[in-house]
Amino acid sequence: MIYGVGTDLIETKRVESALRNEAFLKHAFTEDERRQADGKSKRLVGDFAVKEAVAKALKTGFRGFELKDIEVLRDDLGAPYVKLHGNTKALAADIGIKNIQVSIADIKEFVTAYAVIEI
Repeated sequence: MIYGVGTDLIETKRVESALRNEAFLKHAFTEDERRQADGKSKRLVGDFAVKEAVAKALKTGFRGFELKDIEVLRDDLGAPYVKLHGNTKALAADIGIKNIQVSIADIKEFVTAYAVIEI
């Protein structure tokens, strides 16, 4: 059963500008996210869009948890998936979330992400 759906659309250059700030990088992204991005800012822009989409699908926005509580990683084929930490993980347990599906698409100027939460 679907609990929530979220989507986000980001202007790439706006987030890429923020990525130049080390404090923002450490606030928004886990060490594993930064390592997997391997210096590719577009990857982190996509991760940021997924975080926003998941927060919307949770129906909370970023109330009660941090950006890094939603971690966006890639499997061996490059497909994104989400790991929850901290208060977000506790919220997911309370809701009874069984699965979170995410997808990212991009063109030169924009990145979009989509999240579907199943209970």
